[in-house]
This record gives sequence, C-alpha cells and structure tokens, in this order.
Amino acid sequence: MRKVFLVMIGLSIGLAADFVRDTETGIVSDSVTGLQWQDNAVGRPVSWQSAIDRCENLTLGKENGWRLPNIDELKTIIDTSRVNPAIKSAFTTTDSSYYYWSSTPYEGYEDGAWVMDFYDGHARSNYKGTTLFVRCVRAGE
Repeated sequence: MRKVFLVMIGLSIGLAADFVRDTETGIVSDSVTGLQWQDNAVGRPVSWQSAIDRCENLTLGKENGWRLPNIDELKTIIDTSRVNPAIKSAFTTTDSSYYYWSSTPYEGYEDGAWVMDFYDGHARSNYKGTTLFVRCVRAGE
C-alpha cells in the first residue's frame, strides 16, 4: 500500500511540469500527449463550423496544422483542483465565462456538439449554432 501511495505522488508531481507555455508564441506544449495548444481563444465566440474553420486557418508562432480538439483532448488540460478557470496553470488566458467548442458531435443530436466548461472543468453538450470560444490544438514536433 505504501509503494502505491508513493507512485501516485510521483505521478501527481510529474503532471504539473508536463505543460509548458512558450511566452513568445503563447503555445502550451504537453509532453505527455505530444499536443500543442493555443493558450488564448481565437477572436470572438463563433458557431461550431466557424470554430473548425478558424482552427484550420490558424497560424500561430509560425506553426500551421491547427485543428479543433476533440472532447477527450480537451479533458487532458482540465485541472480539477482549480475552478474559474479549471485548467492547467500553464494556460494563462482562459475566459471561463464561455464554453469552448470541441470537434466531437453529440451522439443522437445532429445539431449538437460537446463543449468544455473551463469554469468548473465539466463537458457539456450545446447547439452547434451557438457562439462559443475556440482553443485550437495541433500535433507537436
């Protein structure tokens, strides 16, 4: 039992250092998943299809290949020990008064998609025509 507890502490400490923000570009890199995240939202809130388009057209830090993350990817940047915003501390510009789009459609409702609420870190569904924030992701180097 004691060894398991020590392993859990080691994992917990390691997770905090897994997210590193480049202050020049605003890109947050996750060494565990290999994903690179946009720290700030792309412009004003937009519909689901516009969110997909914005990410596909984004150039950030001279990097292309951005896309709208799926809901499981968004869950990897949640920090349940925090609230308002409930996101890893490497992310410095999160507006937790709005939800953020995922690319994951809501099963059984073709006009819906999963969204992330960074106020409390919970996933929810929303109508695709609603205007919400966008945080793009890309595969790292």
